[in-house]
Amino acid sequence: MATQTTAATGPDRRTRPGGVRVALMFGLAAAALAGAAVLSLVMGSRITTPADVIGALTGTGEEFTTTVVESRYPRTVLGIMAGASLALAGTLMQGITRNPLADPGLLGVNAGAAAAVVTVTAVAGPTTVTGTVWAALPGAVLAGAAAYTVGTRGGDGGMVRLILAGAVISAVLTAYVQAIALSLPDSFDSYRYWVVGSLAGRSFDVFWAALPVVGAGLVLALCVMGGLNAMALGREAAVSLGVSTAWVQGGGLVAATLLAAGATAAVGPIAFVGLAVPHVVRAMVGVDFRLQVPFALLVGPTLLLLSDVVGRTLLRPTELMVGVVTAFVGAPVLLYAIRRMRSTA
Repeated sequence: MATQTTAATGPDRRTRPGGVRVALMFGLAAAALAGAAVLSLVMGSRITTPADVIGALTGTGEEFTTTVVESRYPRTVLGIMAGASLALAGTLMQGITRNPLADPGLLGVNAGAAAAVVTVTAVAGPTTVTGTVWAALPGAVLAGAAAYTVGTRGGDGGMVRLILAGAVISAVLTAYVQAIALSLPDSFDSYRYWVVGSLAGRSFDVFWAALPVVGAGLVLALCVMGGLNAMALGREAAVSLGVSTAWVQGGGLVAATLLAAGATAAVGPIAFVGLAVPHVVRAMVGVDFRLQVPFALLVGPTLLLLSDVVGRTLLRPTELMVGVVTAFVGAPVLLYAIRRMRSTA
């Protein structure tokens, strides 16, 4: 059967590329991610060299330089995890909702995490970065679960109903966050730092706290990605092919929620990664979700790590938070995608 596309699959209408081309692009994407990881370890307010990194890894480097390099390990690992999670969550959301402008925060995940952060700060006072993660995780997951429950209650109301439920929950939680943050200075200070999105100041404790949630989302995403191809042809076509549309849609939304919740809790709500990367991936490999998923896992962290490097070096010795950089990088990609959508409409 020839590959078909609809508006759900976004502006790219190419069929699946050949195996040699896919292998070449996969190798280039993997090399780009490896290069971004090296740059993340080398670049910063103090520039080091690959030899310094090797010295830090082997324990033969100068003490101060080793300390500087070792401080970059957690943010590099977190950048890989958060970038991959947000990119994959965005790919799932755009595929399931058949909306090329969907992003991981569509079900209120970001608002839920923010509400939990300000609530814990208001009740218990300012917390550590790791404490913020433990506060944000349940809030993000519960908000996504509430949006899914409300949006699907009473039968299949379609994606519009689900999206509206997420918008309502986001609006309510955002109003709550603003009320608490403006009333309590401590909550405002904690929220103001977290809401921009940053990889700085994180330890491996943050990574280990978010990893189980992200890992569960990744496993679930891998289970449903094959069915997303059939869903792109329409519900009736998917059912005729023997695909359980309820399982693919529900499982994909839960996976996207878990991935976005883990990433948002760990590094804050970073904009445009989950929105822009799926468009880049579709331009590379077409509309086959079996290709989109692995490429999203490579392109997402590459974008986030490179943005973090730019933020660390652009205003040296001060640092620009990565959430600000991704907004500047992602906005042109989004505008280009919108232009493509208009030209193919």
